[in-house]
Amino acid sequence: PGHRSILLPVSSQLRCCSSAEARVTRAPCSLCRYQSEDDISNLDEMPLMMSEEAFENEESDYHTLPRARVGHRRRGLGWFLCGGWKVLCGSCCDCLLRTCRRRKELKARTVWLGCPEKCEEKYPKNGIKNQKYNILTFVPGVLYQQFKFFLNLYFLVVACSQFVPSLKIGYLYTYWAPLGFVLAVTMVREAVDEVRRHRRDKEMNSQLYSKLTVRGDSLTDYSPRWQPRGQPVIPHGYCLMSDGIFLNLLVNSEHAGSDTCACFIRTDQLDGETDWKLKVAVACTQRLPAVGDLFSITAYVYAQQPELDIHSFEGNFTREDCDPPVHESLSIENTLWASTVVASGTVIGVVIYTGKETRSVLNTSQSKNKVGLLDLELNRLTKALFLAQVVLSVVMVALQGFVGPWFRNLFRFVVLFSYIIPISLRVNLDMGKSAYGWIIMKDENIPGTVVRTSTIPEELGRLVYLLTDKTGTLTQNEMVFKRLHLGTVSYGTDTMDEVQSHIVQSHAQVRQHGTGASATPSHTATPSAPKVRKSVVSRVHEAVKAIALCHNVTPVYETRTGMAEAEGTEADQDFGDHNRTYQASSPDEVALVRWTESVGLTLVNRDLTSLQLKTPVGQILTFTILQIFPFTSESKRMGIIVKEEATGEITFYMKGADVAMASIVQYNDWLEEECGNMAREGLRTLVVAKKSLSEEQYQDFESRYNQARLSLYDRALKVAAVVESLEREMELLCLTGVEDQLQTDVRPTLELLRNAGIKIWMLTGDKLETATCIAKSSRLVARSQDIHVFRPVSNRVEAHLELNAFRRKHDCALVISGDSLEVCLRYYEHELVELACQCPAVVCCRCSPTQKAQIVRLLQQHTANRTCAIGDGGNDVSMIQAADCGIGIEGKEGRQASLAADFSITQFKHIGRLLMVHGRNSYKRSAALGQFVMHRGMIISAMQAVFSSIFYFASVPLYQGFLMVGYATIYTMFPVFSLVLDQDVKPEMALLYPELYKDLTKGRSLSFKTFFIWALISVYQGGILMYGALVLFDQEFVHVVAISFTALVLTELLMVALTVRTWHWLMVMAEFLSLGCYLASLAFLNEYFDLSFIATGAFLWKVCVITLVSCLPLYIIKYLKRKFSPPSYSKLSS
Repeated sequence: PGHRSILLPVSSQLRCCSSAEARVTRAPCSLCRYQSEDDISNLDEMPLMMSEEAFENEESDYHTLPRARVGHRRRGLGWFLCGGWKVLCGSCCDCLLRTCRRRKELKARTVWLGCPEKCEEKYPKNGIKNQKYNILTFVPGVLYQQFKFFLNLYFLVVACSQFVPSLKIGYLYTYWAPLGFVLAVTMVREAVDEVRRHRRDKEMNSQLYSKLTVRGDSLTDYSPRWQPRGQPVIPHGYCLMSDGIFLNLLVNSEHAGSDTCACFIRTDQLDGETDWKLKVAVACTQRLPAVGDLFSITAYVYAQQPELDIHSFEGNFTREDCDPPVHESLSIENTLWASTVVASGTVIGVVIYTGKETRSVLNTSQSKNKVGLLDLELNRLTKALFLAQVVLSVVMVALQGFVGPWFRNLFRFVVLFSYIIPISLRVNLDMGKSAYGWIIMKDENIPGTVVRTSTIPEELGRLVYLLTDKTGTLTQNEMVFKRLHLGTVSYGTDTMDEVQSHIVQSHAQVRQHGTGASATPSHTATPSAPKVRKSVVSRVHEAVKAIALCHNVTPVYETRTGMAEAEGTEADQDFGDHNRTYQASSPDEVALVRWTESVGLTLVNRDLTSLQLKTPVGQILTFTILQIFPFTSESKRMGIIVKEEATGEITFYMKGADVAMASIVQYNDWLEEECGNMAREGLRTLVVAKKSLSEEQYQDFESRYNQARLSLYDRALKVAAVVESLEREMELLCLTGVEDQLQTDVRPTLELLRNAGIKIWMLTGDKLETATCIAKSSRLVARSQDIHVFRPVSNRVEAHLELNAFRRKHDCALVISGDSLEVCLRYYEHELVELACQCPAVVCCRCSPTQKAQIVRLLQQHTANRTCAIGDGGNDVSMIQAADCGIGIEGKEGRQASLAADFSITQFKHIGRLLMVHGRNSYKRSAALGQFVMHRGMIISAMQAVFSSIFYFASVPLYQGFLMVGYATIYTMFPVFSLVLDQDVKPEMALLYPELYKDLTKGRSLSFKTFFIWALISVYQGGILMYGALVLFDQEFVHVVAISFTALVLTELLMVALTVRTWHWLMVMAEFLSLGCYLASLAFLNEYFDLSFIATGAFLWKVCVITLVSCLPLYIIKYLKRKFSPPSYSKLSS
């Protein structure tokens, strides 16, 4: 207290405590003070540098820097009046809803094996449910969704007012029939959608599974009946429906009781990664003699409370019938999460989490009722119309002089002018949306497209951000070996036959001489050994052999029944190619092993201690696996030490990323250049190297390695140091290039979207290197663009510094990991989103499903732009449901994303036509349809206002009964609704010039400007029609009604023709059908029209004159505007 705080810029804070300022004040410097994350309050006074001047002047004071978030947080009366009250009301309602629907607290649980009587607590049901309503909540829920819009609520109040005799104007059916029809159509549509969701859920919940019984056999059961303690039997290829612990494999009797019980699972539906994960059974249960013994032991699983994190788990397995009891810790490698697929064998597990407590459901957000931006805009316009209606009613009462019961007269005028807000607006738009969905599904250029939500087709034409998954969306999930480079020679896809001939030649020589070509004597590892230049055949052979050995791929042989058999010895195992499949934790490794098989060196068998290769001449080479060093994100490489049984040679093989291997291999002058060349081609590169070890060298390494693994302190560092002692001066064998094949036409589709002004973000759960490579190969990031890789940050200080560094970059793509993203969003949410939105492309890797949805919501909150999410896996469901428009792809990762999406497509390339053509047409048509329906209501209200003002401001309706109902239905409905077939640009033109899409995002087709223009047209035409009829009427009021109403119907038909830009034969038919219906109905409207007067020539010329005066000026204005100021699309069309 009493001392002045000195705030230093970042460059000064990074100096040591020996700085002069620190020594004088005897206070710790900023860097030391920031080491404790608990003491970082001073960062609140140190905002991010948001201007370039701050970087140029390193000594600038932080007090002079703009505070990016001050204005963002400032709230006052203006904020409250301009929409803040809605935010506060919504927050209160959400809080009340959460209080009423308080969730059950998630707790840890103890699950006993085969003892249901010990599990007293009830757990959630295990069924899948995507429905929005049930039988009790359907009607209230649908009514709430309808009446929360001002339009429908307004008409409900107006219709209810007609039960008051003093306020009644006209017949009840003229108000209640349209409202009932709108609600009926909406309920039928929602009911159809609910039935479809129910059928899809029933299809998933009706899958049959097997459950282990006490006798050791299996009993068929449905997955919704599963409860914690059940022991399901999941065969190969089946999807798990709950979270469980891996207990055992259903294997042949000769393998019962083994210690090598493991299986592979596919997690692409959960985390988006196609890598197959290796899962290990609980050691205590896999040693049981028989599967049925699981019920004879007294054991239980203690599991932590359900959590969101899909990459971690803590639990214990305890067996009490042993002396002493057996306690075994459980980790993520023992778990089998829901939405994963068993890739090998038939597993037996115990259920621990079910239903909404599973990891997949916890990471899935609740589906919401999506409302299109056009609906919100129309809702605002209806409020403006209501305001105009009230003002007009007040003017009428004021001109009366506020005499008598003026308040009642005011309400009567409000009801009288209620047609200024047409109730048919909602039903026309809803029917139009259904028509758009039908048109989309019938488009032959995008076969298989399904519209699952019929409420937001216009959103396809208003998108600014597209957030896409990588695996299965941009790529095909198929890795293909493309390039092998040996330094002096390179082999591509067209020269792989040369590699195959070299392999055949080398092994033919080996067989002829009776020794292995690779059987290099152990003394070659001695540094004094002379270096001999190897032939191309020898170098190719060593490279292919290294690729065939250095991996974690396991071959699996399946019988005709689909059950994976255990691998036997060389004598009793048929290594046929017809039933072999490869399983691995990385698709890259599978591609490499498949390539070695294609050139002649085949992996035929592997277990935890050995592997076998088959040569082109049929010889089986057996190798003992001495050590394996798995791939990690930190090391970026993996290694293996093997010993060939035939020769006794020990070799250390290693492969990894070029950045990790460059300092490990011997000096060369080609590796860096060739890695750059392959990267520019979009290939994923791996550097392969080897090192021959003598027996003494390996024994020395093994002793040091085992000692490091037993260390109690700094075990990881000591183990890494021992391994790095081998990673020196390794012999560089080759450089490989693997391509993750893109979906068809991904590159032109992404270019099309970029030209349309859509910003593309890629959100993936895959590794950073893989995501960056796909971003380059798909042209998501242009070749000329720089990429800024956001360094890993773990606290506020690091995030602050890294964001400042990123701020200095210009026009570069951003690549950021999920962990760093979470830290930045915790402290600098607004700054990060602001900087990221300025990037031409953003890649977020290692994203969890929850983070994907969070990013979507951040863009919606900070930019107020419309977002679209597209994916194909279960891990994309949250993102798809959170976006304003969700698109699912039916691919290899299943149908979960497709079923949860608003639109379902079969290929990524279809999104171009879906947005450019159907999105444009849906938005343009709905905008024209909505404004024309409002014009139809405003013109008759203008006529009513003129009529009432002339007849002493009487609140008497101009048209009553069937005339009002017929005007909004059979007389004008078909031509107006035919606008859903209109189009301003041909599909080919919209795809050729995607820049036209940019105008749609500005919302110019439906705005207050266009609304004001239509309002002026309505006032002009309503005045002309009413005054013309009054001037030309012949002493009887019934003639005024006949002339004005007939001219009104003809004007509406001509205005439809004026609005249409491309004629369709159904539009012409609708025009003549409506005109015919009106002329035919004149014979039955004796109550309103004088049939003898209608048949006269005076009626015809009066109607023609009034109609011509009301429409001809508008046609002239339209012609002049198109001639002197044509829109952009008309220029292209011409």
